Amino acid sequence: MKLPRFFSSSACDMAIDLGTVNTVIYVRDRGIVLNEPSVIAIETRDGIRKVKVVGNEAKLMMGKTPAGIQAIRPLRDGVIADIDVAEQMIKHFIDKALNGANRFGRRHEVVICVPTGSTMVERRALRDAASNAGAYRVQLIEEPMAAAIGAGLPVTEPRGAMVVDIGGGTTEVAVLSLRGIAYSSSARVGGDRLDDAIASHIRRTHNLMIGEATSERVKCEIGAATSPDGEGRRMTVKGRDLVNGRPAEMSISEAEIVDALSEPVGQIKMAVMTALEQTAPELSADIIEEGITLTGGGALLRRLDEALSDATGLPVTVADKPLICVAMGAGRALEDRAYDGVLTIS
Repeated sequence: MKLPRFFSSSACDMAIDLGTVNTVIYVRDRGIVLNEPSVIAIETRDGIRKVKVVGNEAKLMMGKTPAGIQAIRPLRDGVIADIDVAEQMIKHFIDKALNGANRFGRRHEVVICVPTGSTMVERRALRDAASNAGAYRVQLIEEPMAAAIGAGLPVTEPRGAMVVDIGGGTTEVAVLSLRGIAYSSSARVGGDRLDDAIASHIRRTHNLMIGEATSERVKCEIGAATSPDGEGRRMTVKGRDLVNGRPAEMSISEAEIVDALSEPVGQIKMAVMTALEQTAPELSADIIEEGITLTGGGALLRRLDEALSDATGLPVTVADKPLICVAMGAGRALEDRAYDGVLTIS
């Protein structure tokens, strides 16, 4: 008797983009099934730590938790900062992605995306966290390769392709050809650094302290990489006045935020320029034709493609669905034999 697809072990195979800001899970033959913030709320009672909520519900608690409850982001700069908490978060996400099928003890293979600049110790921490969460086999794929596959770039052909994956903690720049990475670099600048730059600017220029959620909202609503005509759009932000300690609100302009983001955007430009300088001439010729592809949540920063195009003189495009490109690419590498060789066990 043939077992239903639900009970087959391969139906539980998955690819995980364990990001600093969001975790995205791709399940074989089902596609993207989960996309939630990489946040977990831990409650401590009588010295015992217990998971309260994970993902979307935990993110709502950030900055608002009472004593005894912590809303934690267990990843920083693309790598695990708290392995015990990360294991619990991964296990919760895997169970949720499999809709309870995991309770039947199904054996599943997991592909995890890792930054190119991560050390062997950091990679082992990711592997151990996934293994302890229930995976019987864990393979790794480098984020730029996964991003390029997810964006539909010709990584299996003898043609150079350049991808810039801007995540929450890191920016990965890579030139790829023939299922391999010809050049790669990783800069510790991403969406978190953009949020910090906005919060620091508002604190420094307006004596107003704002939280992480507010600075992220400012980035999404009026953040940009290049200056608008005039002041551009405006929005009201609320926080704590550092002079008198009272709640306060004020209006800020798009031009202000562009100025606040100039340093981290400049670091992204520098990483791209350095990659171009280190690229072999024949691959450079291909990049002139193919251009540069942006992926990751940071690619959604308005006019970033224009800023990079002006800096490099090359065409720059934002991939379709940049937020899930890495998970999509890792999932395709798991399913499609055409990408054999891009996954590693070490």
